[in-house]
Amino acid sequence: MAKNISKAEQVDVDARFLLANERTLLAWIRTSLAIEAGGIALIGFHSEKRILGFTVILLGATVSLIGYHRYRAADKAIRQHHLPPSGKSSAIQLLGVVFIAVAIAAAELTL
Repeated sequence: MAKNISKAEQVDVDARFLLANERTLLAWIRTSLAIEAGGIALIGFHSEKRILGFTVILLGATVSLIGYHRYRAADKAIRQHHLPPSGKSSAIQLLGVVFIAVAIAAAELTL
């Protein structure tokens, strides 16, 4: 029985690059889970900051989506023997974390 193989899968690619890309995706997922856990902890320990906690959880979800998008773009580039695009995803994540940190600090100062 013949298996349908896409053209991208037929390209001879060094498996180390594909595995490194997968490890990078897992790092993005670990980061998003840590951010989401922080949001859950914020809601659990400071119920008056529920909106801020939900915002942190949404940031964690966004980080995982960014990671998956980067994974797909890098996979496509690797299979075409190109470098993946650098993108702005890391800057978006950094700005989100800084925004949340400033919001938490401001909320603490108002108490």
